[in-house]
Amino acid sequence: MDKATLLKNYLSVVEEIKGLSGGRNVRLLIATKMQGVEDINFLVSQGADLIGENKVNELLEKYEGYDPKVEKHFIGTLQTNKVKYIVDKVSLIHSVDKLSLLQEIDKRCAKIGKVMDVLIEVNSGREESKGGVMPEDVCDFYEKAKEFQSVRIRGLMTMAPRCQCREEYLKYFRLTKEIFDKLFGNDKDAILSMGMSESYQYAIEAGANLVRVGSKIFGERKYL
Repeated sequence: MDKATLLKNYLSVVEEIKGLSGGRNVRLLIATKMQGVEDINFLVSQGADLIGENKVNELLEKYEGYDPKVEKHFIGTLQTNKVKYIVDKVSLIHSVDKLSLLQEIDKRCAKIGKVMDVLIEVNSGREESKGGVMPEDVCDFYEKAKEFQSVRIRGLMTMAPRCQCREEYLKYFRLTKEIFDKLFGNDKDAILSMGMSESYQYAIEAGANLVRVGSKIFGERKYL
């Protein structure tokens, strides 16, 4: 994609988020899976300040090339044996859904003197093919997660099922928002990460304050 089109897409998403947010602060995370460092850094030069990678290997391959001022999150499924490779490279992990994963993050961060910010992933659609804590178990998981010294629970994340209409998306996003309010309602800095390219408008409507957008900016990914 040429730079002019890339910039046009990015600015269009930024303006749409601003219009939908109703004055709330809603951050745009640019999902950079399968995107080159040159295009990522171009968007950073145009004002983008937050990116998210899905794969550990891809994050490691690109890391030295990123513009150093951009904030980096890990947004994909994270295996415990790969935690050690990223804890010093990202500021937030979106996809925590197991105590064993939290334990490993805690152990690795303790060794480098860091407290890692994480989000609990909620399986709002109860999909067997996806990770995440079942909605009815999130509160209990949160209480156990708070016991780790080198981990800080900053909020919730969900990946809604692929839906056919606004009402279906809102059902899953509102469920997650309800749990979020119960756990973090008094925390103005808490993060509710919901919505991707096909659904971020509905996520903002339901109360998300962080949305993850990739293909709406870069175009559809071309898988080999």
